[in-house]
Amino acid sequence: MDKNDSRDGAIALGRQMTVEFYDCSTAVLADVDLMEKIFLEAARVSGAHVVNSNFHSFEPQGVSGVLVISESHFAVHAWPEHDYAAVDLFTCGAGVDFDLAVKSLGAGMKSGRWIVSSMVNRGILRDSGELERLVPVVENQNSCGLQLSWQERFNHSNAGAMSAGIDIYHCRNFDLESEDGFKELISGLLRLLDSKTELDRWSWQKRDNGVEFSVSFNQGRISGFANVEKTLYLDIFANRFFEPRLIAEAVMTALNGTYYRMQPQIRQ
Repeated sequence: MDKNDSRDGAIALGRQMTVEFYDCSTAVLADVDLMEKIFLEAARVSGAHVVNSNFHSFEPQGVSGVLVISESHFAVHAWPEHDYAAVDLFTCGAGVDFDLAVKSLGAGMKSGRWIVSSMVNRGILRDSGELERLVPVVENQNSCGLQLSWQERFNHSNAGAMSAGIDIYHCRNFDLESEDGFKELISGLLRLLDSKTELDRWSWQKRDNGVEFSVSFNQGRISGFANVEKTLYLDIFANRFFEPRLIAEAVMTALNGTYYRMQPQIRQ
């Protein structure tokens, strides 16, 4: 697959491949324990990280199963009476190799023939961070389509800077009266951004319904507003790449938030 193939100005949150496995071993397709082992091995060789596995045997025969992986899922529905298995591979990480997974599954199920029936980009984000409300683009099996990470997109587009708006909701570790607490949070973000900046250009002001804060550093700026409803609105700009999800998850953990939204932007 050509991993450099890409349309301008977009990345995909995930990629989904469906594969039809024909002329499989009836005995294998009817054995729920063996099918689970086959899928676990396919996940291993492809670079996926298994979180949970759930396989079910039907009566009188038939198997359905799903591996929840940290990158999304592998799923199968098998019809032993037709020597056929329908497989769905979904990944939100560029580190999962679909080709290796398919070859491993084909060998394990003793398939005489398999066909990649579709490759779909799921959740298409423009460089502006906006999610397209479009039917996902179907790619053929010789094309990976859009990049799956902001790092790939940043490098591919020769971007000069990046920004992200990150909103953290229902922050339980939150004290609007503590300037030191906000300084500690921002110092942690600066470390994630590989900045050695001291908080000598720090601004923190109380408002009627919350606090505003900002700091400039050698590669950009961090600013934000925290309100009395315990929501943090954070804006980050840097003239280099940073991983927006890493930042969002670090802030949510530090503040013990319940969920977050983010809108990254590639700046050219």
